[in-house]
Amino acid sequence: MIPEPAGVRLRPVTSGDLPWIFRMQSDPESNRMAVTIPRSAEAFDAHWKAVLVDPNITARVILLGDATVGLISVFQRDARDFVGYWIEREYWGRGIASEALRLLLIDVPRRPIAARVATTNPASLRILTKCGFQIVSVQHAPATDRFPACEEALLVLEC
Repeated sequence: MIPEPAGVRLRPVTSGDLPWIFRMQSDPESNRMAVTIPRSAEAFDAHWKAVLVDPNITARVILLGDATVGLISVFQRDARDFVGYWIEREYWGRGIASEALRLLLIDVPRRPIAARVATTNPASLRILTKCGFQIVSVQHAPATDRFPACEEALLVLEC
């Protein structure tokens, strides 16, 4: 039996977590739901080499009991703080992401903090609004090397 969200905790990402994170971010169903394109091994390595030394990024592994079940972070984009998360598919729908986000927002008190989510991802929109984020705009996001074109909501947590 898998523990419930009350057992959720966060710890800093280490280089030893990277093989697991790479495997997790390669899951086709997760990428479809999140409307993302997985990074190649080379792009992944370069990205995480920078993340692990950037003092402006707070990257945490999500643990449920002793199981590693996801990743959550606060990072800067366009001179603003953003939050992002990724949960192993077998753990979806259990409140883990909501609890991890609640814990991260305690750990990182800077505000405002934003998130961008494909409007076709209602689970992620629900997680963010449950934690106090408000949708401030919806717009077409053009394709990039990391994201297909989609309709995207910008959500912000002001305080």
